[in-house]
Amino acid sequence: MQQALKAAGSRSEIVVFPEAPHGFHADYRPTFRAREAAEGWQRLLAWFRANGAA
Repeated sequence: MQQALKAAGSRSEIVVFPEAPHGFHADYRPTFRAREAAEGWQRLLAWFRANGAA
Protein backbone atom coordinates (compact mmCIF):
# COMPACT_ATOMS: atom_id res chain seq x y z
CA MET A 1 0.00 0.00 0.00
CA GLN A 2 2.87 2.39 0.83
CA GLN A 3 4.35 1.78 -2.61
CA ALA A 4 0.99 2.27 -4.34
CA LEU A 5 0.46 5.61 -2.57
CA LYS A 6 3.94 6.78 -3.54
CA ALA A 7 3.52 5.61 -7.14
CA ALA A 8 0.23 7.49 -7.37
CA GLY A 9 1.83 10.69 -6.07
CA SER A 10 -0.43 10.65 -3.03
CA ARG A 11 0.38 12.84 -0.04
CA SER A 12 -1.24 10.26 2.21
CA GLU A 13 0.73 8.37 4.82
CA ILE A 14 0.12 5.06 6.55
CA VAL A 15 0.97 5.11 10.24
CA VAL A 16 0.83 1.94 12.31
CA PHE A 17 0.66 1.93 16.08
CA PRO A 18 2.00 -1.59 16.74
CA GLU A 19 0.79 -1.81 20.34
CA ALA A 20 -2.68 -0.40 19.66
CA PRO A 21 -5.49 -2.89 19.03
CA HIS A 22 -8.46 -2.44 16.71
CA GLY A 23 -10.74 0.34 17.93
CA PHE A 24 -8.02 2.11 19.90
CA HIS A 25 -9.55 5.54 19.21
CA ALA A 26 -12.98 4.68 20.66
CA ASP A 27 -12.90 5.96 24.23
CA TYR A 28 -15.91 3.86 25.21
CA ARG A 29 -14.13 0.56 24.44
CA PRO A 30 -11.66 -1.36 26.56
CA THR A 31 -9.25 -1.19 23.60
CA PHE A 32 -8.98 2.62 23.89
CA ARG A 33 -5.39 3.88 23.94
CA ALA A 34 -5.28 7.58 24.85
CA ARG A 35 -1.72 8.29 23.70
CA GLU A 36 -2.13 6.66 20.30
CA ALA A 37 -5.58 8.19 19.82
CA ALA A 38 -4.26 11.69 20.59
CA GLU A 39 -1.32 11.27 18.23
CA GLY A 40 -3.53 9.90 15.48
CA TRP A 41 -5.98 12.77 15.86
CA GLN A 42 -3.20 15.37 15.69
CA ARG A 43 -1.79 13.70 12.58
CA LEU A 44 -5.24 13.72 10.98
CA LEU A 45 -5.77 17.42 11.71
CA ALA A 46 -2.29 18.27 10.40
CA TRP A 47 -2.97 16.31 7.21
CA PHE A 48 -6.25 18.14 6.72
CA ARG A 49 -4.55 21.52 7.17
CA ALA A 50 -1.70 20.59 4.83
CA ASN A 51 -4.08 19.37 2.15
CA GLY A 52 -6.66 22.16 2.23
CA ALA A 53 -9.37 20.22 4.03
CA ALA A 54 -9.45 22.34 7.18
